[in-house]
Amino acid sequence: MSPPRRAILRALATVTTLTLLTGATGCGGDATAGGKQTTELRYQGSVGQVTLPELAADLGYLGDVTLNWIGNVTGGPQDIQATATGQSDFGGAFNGAIVKLAAANAPITAVVSYYGSDAQTFQGYYVLDDSPIRSPRDLIGRKVGMNTLGAHAEAVLKTWLARSGLSPAEVKQVELVALPPVNTEQSLRQKQIDVAVLGGVIRDKAVASGGIRTIFTDYELLGAFSGGTYVFRDDFVKRNPETVKAFVTGVGKAIEWARTQPRETVVARMRDIIGKRGRNEDPSLVAYWKSSGVAGRGGLISEQEFATWIDWLAAEGELKGDRPKPADIYTNRFNPFVDGGGA
Repeated sequence: MSPPRRAILRALATVTTLTLLTGATGCGGDATAGGKQTTELRYQGSVGQVTLPELAADLGYLGDVTLNWIGNVTGGPQDIQATATGQSDFGGAFNGAIVKLAAANAPITAVVSYYGSDAQTFQGYYVLDDSPIRSPRDLIGRKVGMNTLGAHAEAVLKTWLARSGLSPAEVKQVELVALPPVNTEQSLRQKQIDVAVLGGVIRDKAVASGGIRTIFTDYELLGAFSGGTYVFRDDFVKRNPETVKAFVTGVGKAIEWARTQPRETVVARMRDIIGKRGRNEDPSLVAYWKSSGVAGRGGLISEQEFATWIDWLAAEGELKGDRPKPADIYTNRFNPFVDGGGA
């Protein structure tokens, strides 16, 4: 294994609690230089949910590009791990996790936003109604369950704690526990954890069941923002630029379709997609869908959406040497919505 690859895997180990599969190789179906570009993209999905690329494919927005589902994933760091090691062609993660990977000289580039927080869709930090936890200081010595470590939920939590006056030593006393999203609510109700980080349709379903209350949300803390992006390996982008453009265009159009359609229409479409793909899933979660939360039109990425987390990681001592520049991590050049355009 070459030194650059070791550096990438070491960085991945800091943003995921899952075992790295270091034996992955190659670029899959990438076209050779000057050859035909691949039109099949390997990817990982989410149980009981519909990703934006899946929605784009069903709407016919990906053109000749097809998706090849290779399994499900529970967290962004694991997803971009698979992309960086060649097991998948694209993956999505919290922008802070992508920054850490880029800082280790991983050859990946973010191309389109896919999730975020707004007034309708956000990540909340929940406790049981009868919990004594009311303030940031009450979390000292408590367990907080989240989908993965080293990503969005952890970064937002630590930002909130630090802004609330907790010292670094006190923040370290808050115990973080990685749990699959579909099990987090149950773990809270069974009092295996003290705080549950819940987002999207999983959050809405949990709230509808009652018995829990919010401590704070990422939207309350940071306002509306896109929190995560899809990435491709740089070698894939170089060999398949038209495929990447078709992907970004399709995802952007799916974001705007979902933004402009009645919620019932989007939910019905997602339920239909889950039924057709035959993965033996419970489709009830999509009934709680409200929005993608993506801030930028068509998934456009803003510099601040990476700069915020570069600053935070640097303050946490997670970045060694020169800070990466946002412009070196993402690009909007494949997005037709840039500069007021459309698709």
